[in-house]
Amino acid sequence: MGIIPSRNLEEQRREENGVVYFDRGVIEGKNGRKYSRFAIQTHFVEVGESQTELVKKYVLPLYQEGDMLSFGAKVMAMCTKNVKTREQVKPGFWANFLWRFAGINHTGVGMHEPYKLQLVIDMCGLPRVLLAVVCSAVTKLFGVRGVFYKVCGKGVGGIDGFYFRSSFDRYKELALINPPNPVELCNELEKETGIPVVLMDANDIQQDQLGKCDDFPLTDEEIQDAMKDNPSGQGDELTPLILIRPL
Repeated sequence: MGIIPSRNLEEQRREENGVVYFDRGVIEGKNGRKYSRFAIQTHFVEVGESQTELVKKYVLPLYQEGDMLSFGAKVMAMCTKNVKTREQVKPGFWANFLWRFAGINHTGVGMHEPYKLQLVIDMCGLPRVLLAVVCSAVTKLFGVRGVFYKVCGKGVGGIDGFYFRSSFDRYKELALINPPNPVELCNELEKETGIPVVLMDANDIQQDQLGKCDDFPLTDEEIQDAMKDNPSGQGDELTPLILIRPL
């Protein structure tokens, strides 16, 4: 794999056609194919904004023939209103009891929050959550982690928000749920903008590909290669749109 570029934002910062973006450098995949990646800065996207208008405003001014777009799942959740507020979630007995025993996952965010755990109970049902808790407790004794999310299923691992450490106050009071129809969303977005789209839920540890448009030019493995170093970044960079340019 290619060398992961440093996060020196001032050196990476570029501006073109009124759009600010960060040049994340070139990365080489396992098959020798190379990609440039440009992390495009947006405003803070609120619930109900148009994903199509975001692409037209921020991506099309930089687009070149052959480019592809990685669209951040959390921003897509905001656009498609796949969110829950604290007011909509009412922690019950089990959520208030079980969160104390929850661990923190690889991203630093886990179920150690009663509102988030209650949201999982609402989505999956209490019996499945209790089964997941038991299975998780047993498998952790053998060093196996992540079983809670596997047993719960239903995209529970993709829930973000209700996170007091967030760089944005909005995300402290809001939970985002990955959209259930990622392929349809990508196909629709490509049809409206002309840019092939993949929906990614990425962090500094792993890059989860939720779905891509039917004619996306890269294979799943090539997408993982191009996004290996999480070019979208974390924290308050506001760069959920990644333009992938094969070289």
